[in-house]
Amino acid sequence: MHTSTVPDNPAQRRVEEVLAELTGSGVEVGVQVAAWRDGELVVDAWAGTADVAEGRPMGPDTLVPAWSTGKGVAAALVAVLVDRGVLAYDAPVARYWPRFCAAGKERITLGQVLGHMAGLPQLPADVTPERLLDLPTMADWIAGQRPRWEPGSAFGYHAWTYGVLLAEILRRATGRTCDQLLREELAGPLGIGDELLFHVPEHLASRVATCYDGGWAARLERMPPGAPFFDCVPHGVLPVAELGNRDDFRRTALPANGMMTARGAARLYAVLACGGELEGVRLLSAATLKEATTGWASGVDRMMGTTCTMGGGFVIGDSGAKPVRPAGGFGHSGSGGNTAFADPAHRFSFALVKNRMTVPGLDARLTSEIRTALGITSD
Repeated sequence: MHTSTVPDNPAQRRVEEVLAELTGSGVEVGVQVAAWRDGELVVDAWAGTADVAEGRPMGPDTLVPAWSTGKGVAAALVAVLVDRGVLAYDAPVARYWPRFCAAGKERITLGQVLGHMAGLPQLPADVTPERLLDLPTMADWIAGQRPRWEPGSAFGYHAWTYGVLLAEILRRATGRTCDQLLREELAGPLGIGDELLFHVPEHLASRVATCYDGGWAARLERMPPGAPFFDCVPHGVLPVAELGNRDDFRRTALPANGMMTARGAARLYAVLACGGELEGVRLLSAATLKEATTGWASGVDRMMGTTCTMGGGFVIGDSGAKPVRPAGGFGHSGSGGNTAFADPAHRFSFALVKNRMTVPGLDARLTSEIRTALGITSD
């Protein structure tokens, strides 16, 4: 365990105790946790190991593959661009990407892509990691596909295609890559340009944590073989440790995924929890933030079979057995137990990133511990 610069407080002490216990016992390998309250960093803790073979410790600036936690980062980036008039939620994707209108997709909007309502969750049945990471070719393939359902009539998790679609839309609308936009329009202004990324540039490669399986792969394997999720995300590109450790995966800027520190993710969500402004930096207007974080669709996810509410790329509230986000909160979780969210009602944000991929559960424990220590009620 390493010493944080956060002033001593009950929440920080309790999180340090939990992380020391979990990494010391081998339940976790390396973990980072950060939380903000009322515009102040109140928890900044880390423990364990970033790479076991190297003996490299987990540090506060270690970049962790946080998987779909990056979808919330992408949603925030799009909200910033909508706020500036560069994009519009109700604009047809074909406005930015003319070829996309093929096969009955001419009326699919940017908002439907963000809300997983476009009906395009599928990848080619024979897709390989190499093919998935060839984003121009993959985008061209998706542009030729017919939606699996009437766009806007239902939603189903677009696990990888969310990122392929957004990367192409952003590139065509702005002339910049998604990672350039993230650095220049969001992470850079917040002072976390090296802590919130869609891919890892060469000069930061030595800071990346190695992923380890802790039962996550087995959980995916237990899903029914005919489940819609497997129909759209073949086994060769499942979000497991082996994929997360590939150099080409880490180098590819795919905004369905994120490489981040807990501190960076929590800072972003602190801005969102405080109405779009933090420490004198306004990221976006309160009106656009409200639009992006209002429920756009609610019901049963066609791919996952779970019940949830989706906003503009954010999951709203939490319908899980052990809720992490409060009813008015929003954010996104990633494979293996990673998560980040904002709770505007209490001006609170939280992020957990870790490199041992397990079934979620630590997030609920830690948020409960922190809320109790800070005196935040569960209303």
